[in-house]
Amino acid sequence: MKSNLKLILFLLFVNLACTGSEGENQIQELRNSLADELEDNLTNSVLASWYPKAMDTVNGGFYSSFTYDFKLAENQDKMIVTQARHTWTNAKAALRYPEVDYYKKGAKHGFEFLRDKLWDQEKGGFYWLVDQKGNVKDDSTKTAYGNAFGIYGLAAYYEQSNDPDGLDLAKKAFYWLDSNAHDPVFKGYFQHLDRSGKPQLRQPNTPSTSNFGYKDQNSSIHILEAFTELYQVWPDPLLKSRLEEMLYLTRDQIVTEKGSLTLFLYQDWTPVSFSDSSEAVIQKHHLLDHVSFGHDVETAYLMLEASHVLGIEKDSITHQIAKKMVDHALDQGWDSEVGGFYDEGYYFKDGYRVTHKTKNWWAQAEGLNALLLMADLYPEDKHDYFGKFQNLWKYTDSYLIDHEFGDWYSGGLDEQPEQRKANKGNIWKSVYHHYRSLDQSIQMLRKNTPETNPH
Repeated sequence: MKSNLKLILFLLFVNLACTGSEGENQIQELRNSLADELEDNLTNSVLASWYPKAMDTVNGGFYSSFTYDFKLAENQDKMIVTQARHTWTNAKAALRYPEVDYYKKGAKHGFEFLRDKLWDQEKGGFYWLVDQKGNVKDDSTKTAYGNAFGIYGLAAYYEQSNDPDGLDLAKKAFYWLDSNAHDPVFKGYFQHLDRSGKPQLRQPNTPSTSNFGYKDQNSSIHILEAFTELYQVWPDPLLKSRLEEMLYLTRDQIVTEKGSLTLFLYQDWTPVSFSDSSEAVIQKHHLLDHVSFGHDVETAYLMLEASHVLGIEKDSITHQIAKKMVDHALDQGWDSEVGGFYDEGYYFKDGYRVTHKTKNWWAQAEGLNALLLMADLYPEDKHDYFGKFQNLWKYTDSYLIDHEFGDWYSGGLDEQPEQRKANKGNIWKSVYHHYRSLDQSIQMLRKNTPETNPH
């Protein structure tokens, strides 16, 4: 952390009696100092490590895998999620830093790979996985989750470029997903699809540990996210209706009474739960049923963003539930000694406990964004969101940011020191989570006003 932050904190401590504009100015100085630190990390460590290096100028799209010191790794298969996230990040960075030409080039470069290699020219929809050259791998199945990210990246590309071809493909992807995967009876979207888009339902012989055929929170929240992004550049009535549907399904069906998300659900949105089983059975099925604190704080933000974009006035219900989700994550998943959000917890018959004390990078990124949003919305709350935000940034600086080779480790070194030499990039780790978090946090710190005002 920069030394001037310690000075500002000291001045705030010795001048607690200050009130009025002087005290407000000191607080804003602290916020500006934090914003400077975050922006330094965003530009000089995160973006500079990835771009333009990650652009595959031979085969198109972006390289997927990098070693800990940012050399190209062996497996360079390309997944729709990663490629779309790189496209989105470059488009957003081009808007934020218009003087940097290669972000514009990167956004267009990513769009062309989505259009030419990942989009199924015959049956529509985005393939899940291709090899480095763009040849389809595996059995050509598709997912709602993957197609949602395709829409997400295309919407950002169109916002940045005004390229009508980008919007046209985003519309095609939305209509393909909606006409094939939307559930007309219980609403929401089926996750698993065959190549033509037909939903693949769970079968009696499906292994109990498999998520195949279930609906799930992860695809649902990212469909919500994608539709929010698309609606801002294409305010279509059907899209608006589906965006509202996904907001209310997430808020009212997937979020539990405690304030966490149900991970997997049956077609009628009944939760998949093993809480009445033995602990051995629960542990065997933990990938299907646990408290995921990173998803909880991420979803709190995504719901508020969707409500804001929809223009829902005085949406007290969404705000209350989003706050409950962040509070639950702080109460049950926060490391009060070192800082940071743990990965997993569970409500066993004999009581709750944290089950995975690792702290992955994306949960901390989403936590920074959510905590600062809550701090601006509820500055007097007992959870001291701004203090937790500062603590989480200190944790991130100490245990996640690689000050030697750049970017962030995949997991906090306090719990996973082996991550120091683990790959910095793979098909599940790119830039999107911490780019969005840093970008949003910088804007909130400097403006000192929340984007999603509850009034």
